[in-house]
Amino acid sequence: MISNAPRIMISAAGSNNGKTTVTSAILKAFTMKGKKLAAFKAGPDYIDPMFHSRVIKVTSRNLDKFMMGENNCKYIFSKNSNGAEISIIEGVMGYYDGIGTDTSCSSYELAAILNCPVVLVINPNGMAASVCAIIEGFKSFREKSNIKGVILNGVSNAMYEYYRKIIELNTDVRVYGYMPRLSDCMLESRHLGLVTAEEIGNLESIIEKLGEQALRTIDLDGLYLLAASTDPIKYEEPRINYIGKTRIAVAYDKAFCFYYEDNLDILAEMGAEVIKFSPLKDKELPGDIGGLYIGGGYPELYVEELSGNKSMLDDIKSKVAAGLPTFAECGGYMYLMENFIDKNGDKDGKVYSFAGAIEGNSCMTGSLKRFGYITLTSRNDNLMCKTGESINGHEFHYSDSSNTGDSFLAAKPESDRSWMTIIADDTKFVGYPHINFIGNLKFAENFMKKSIEYYSGSR
Repeated sequence: MISNAPRIMISAAGSNNGKTTVTSAILKAFTMKGKKLAAFKAGPDYIDPMFHSRVIKVTSRNLDKFMMGENNCKYIFSKNSNGAEISIIEGVMGYYDGIGTDTSCSSYELAAILNCPVVLVINPNGMAASVCAIIEGFKSFREKSNIKGVILNGVSNAMYEYYRKIIELNTDVRVYGYMPRLSDCMLESRHLGLVTAEEIGNLESIIEKLGEQALRTIDLDGLYLLAASTDPIKYEEPRINYIGKTRIAVAYDKAFCFYYEDNLDILAEMGAEVIKFSPLKDKELPGDIGGLYIGGGYPELYVEELSGNKSMLDDIKSKVAAGLPTFAECGGYMYLMENFIDKNGDKDGKVYSFAGAIEGNSCMTGSLKRFGYITLTSRNDNLMCKTGESINGHEFHYSDSSNTGDSFLAAKPESDRSWMTIIADDTKFVGYPHINFIGNLKFAENFMKKSIEYYSGSR
């Protein structure tokens, strides 16, 4: 298969350089110009794609070589950019930052996989000609860097002209405009990154202002031409088998919103009807279901509402105990435990009852716990796989629990660090790690088979 989708990547020298703000501004500006867009995020982050999706009203996808594999990155990109006039990929961390001490699974490597031109977001404040050294350093760090231009962030119109001349006189990198500092358009952050799109009441107004600014100060025509200059992508389409009919309930609200949309797509392609419900508002699970999927999110922010919805908690506990095939990641796994303990500076803490479908309690801590890419290898036959089978995943959480499970060995790449994780048996796969089904379709197939079996037997 071949894709000729026009594309560019927006990256930066490091985190907190304004990639998401600039990317959102460009996406909005192109929609204002009537362009049909597709958006993507490099790496495992859930929150940035939510912003993309709210901006362009089209679901944004993750592209993660470690979790998906090189060919599947090409496939997911090509599938979801089909028909788009321009596709914009937001990078992750600094452009060359990857696993361990090299560039493995970095934005740079993804740009190479996708034959994608790259525009760096640079904040030049406090520099003059030194900004050229930074640009040249990034451009020459690897022989084929794919870096074709820069966008200056946080500069005024007067200073932009100054920096543009310095850069274009001293490098062969094109400057594609700038974004000034807009104090009323700052995107808030918390422990897992930016706050979610659903929590920003005036997000539409913020994005509108960013788009209007980008129309004035970013060279959108130049970016459009740059995106059209790309070479074709060659890939193989993975075989996603139809398994059978079932209905899978998916928790989806402000507390649980961290999902790889491709996971939901894969379940649907395999025959599932995906039924979204709210643990915050609904009183019980949707009827006539064969499976339950609770993703990550911020349950710690909504403990009173979640613990107060007793009928939902009781329904989940009874159905999981009755053998409802259940897949829960991070926040969803915390929700299935007995209690959440909100210490909030108190030695003992306040206890909030959760579902109690699995043993143990969770609480927030003051630091980032087990995090980063991991390879998960099963130590027993379970809902998703057989003993010895594996899938790549990711952890990133500030909470911890008294029962993290021991059904899988989690091993960090390029490291001797490992730990036990995930509670898994014939009907459950719950724990802190996040996985992407495209990385091992057997996991989705097995979940589907068990869900179909439960669905057929319960009717």
